Amino acid sequence: MELTEEQNKGISFLTDHRYRLHRHMALQLLIFLISIGIFFDSPDTLNLSFNRFCGWAAYYLFMDMLVYVNVYVLFPYFMTNGRILQYTIALLLFTVVSMIIMLILQDLFYNIAVSRQQPGSVAIFLSITSSFSAILLFMLGMSTLLLFKPLMQSHFREKELQKSTTESQLQFLKSQINPHFLFNTINNANILIEDEPKLATQILTKLDDLLRYQWQDSHREKVNLKDDIRLLSDYLDLEKIRRDEFDFSIETQGDFDTVEVAPLLFIPFVENAVKHNLDSNAASYVKLIFRQENDMLIFVCENSKPLFSKPKQTGGLGLNNIVRRLDLLYANRYSLEKNETEQIYTVRLTVKV
Repeated sequence: MELTEEQNKGISFLTDHRYRLHRHMALQLLIFLISIGIFFDSPDTLNLSFNRFCGWAAYYLFMDMLVYVNVYVLFPYFMTNGRILQYTIALLLFTVVSMIIMLILQDLFYNIAVSRQQPGSVAIFLSITSSFSAILLFMLGMSTLLLFKPLMQSHFREKELQKSTTESQLQFLKSQINPHFLFNTINNANILIEDEPKLATQILTKLDDLLRYQWQDSHREKVNLKDDIRLLSDYLDLEKIRRDEFDFSIETQGDFDTVEVAPLLFIPFVENAVKHNLDSNAASYVKLIFRQENDMLIFVCENSKPLFSKPKQTGGLGLNNIVRRLDLLYANRYSLEKNETEQIYTVRLTVKV
């Protein structure tokens, strides 16, 4: 079932790390609203005595204890190891301890109760049972939210990844497979048809492979690394035909027969290298290296810089997009380094595959 935009925003608020502080503030506001009723003896009678304030502060801290002990102590300790039965027992024991603490607080600040009459045994039993059930249900509600949090996070990671992949495809098309690019490529092939028909056919074949990969294979969750390298080779070949004084090389080190990566993972770096190495006064180049070391894939993209060039702006749309995709696909399993000198710009990406 597809969630509405409002539901997505609500789940994002409950799970996204960006809203962590906001969640704490919302929780404190909720506890405040729950506990503020202590100051009223009746709906229209406000009691601001010191003893009542102490009772409110104690109850406020008591509610905080219920939440944070469960969230940061009990749940992580037991549930991360899959000890559901132990967690259930610990939760029940903690509820009993919480009940004892609450009874002590009520005894210390007895005037928080509206009635001053001595309650009967039945009333005491019902009160204790009601309080115990309320505390237990409150903590079970928090536990349920914690249990579903990974599922909700997984849902949003998948949606964000789909969005990021689509943005990557659109950015690639916008930057390179545009009418100007297609016109120049097809025009070059047209010029060569009579004098060099084989080269013209080669150009059109590479363009066909490039477009086919863009529209078909890129929609898959994983692709063979060799296919992605072939895409980069075709793309750079077409750039070389379009531009004078441009050269490139692709070096592979390792066995990539079974290595799979996310589609279009490297093209933003290569596109960025091609875009920023154009030099009308000297030859330019792009050098790609793919190296496998155990379960690590190392990708290096090096490009020349024009002799008279402005400082390269990092963090453009393409690079921002690929970093976001890397965070989603390879969280805590990748490193990205960028280095720039007067003549060379280098990107080094290490991914655990």
